[in-house]
Amino acid sequence: MPTNEPRKSGARKTLFVLLLALILVAVAYAYFQENKPWVIPEEAKARKNPLQPSEAVLKSAKALYGENCANCHGDGGKGDGSEAPRYDPKPADFTDALHMNTVSDGALFYQISQGRKPMPAFKRRMTEYQRWQLVLLVRSFAQKTAAGEKPPPQ
Repeated sequence: MPTNEPRKSGARKTLFVLLLALILVAVAYAYFQENKPWVIPEEAKARKNPLQPSEAVLKSAKALYGENCANCHGDGGKGDGSEAPRYDPKPADFTDALHMNTVSDGALFYQISQGRKPMPAFKRRMTEYQRWQLVLLVRSFAQKTAAGEKPPPQ
């Protein structure tokens, strides 16, 4: 019997090391997946928003944004919501006009629809109409700062 004890102990150590290595690989994979730039298909980038900005559309979008986006992206879209410090990468700052001018409406729609950890996908949570409304609202945050207006207070 005593000869089995060292074998069992060695097997446990080996199993522990393998389990630890697997956990480290999974954590590293998740970290690098989250920090990769968005890969958006060209056909998605080329999509045009079928909606025109209006007070009614933006008002409706503000309610959706408040329920689904503001905790991370902040009430004014600066990426400074109450949950933002928990995430890496940080939530996008929609008031950055230089960056927002490089992103098409189709790309924003794709990002809202597909999500990417830690951001959830909204394709099944919102209608297509609602997601296009959010694109208009998100776009309006950058337009306000580009025009010299302050975004809504946090």
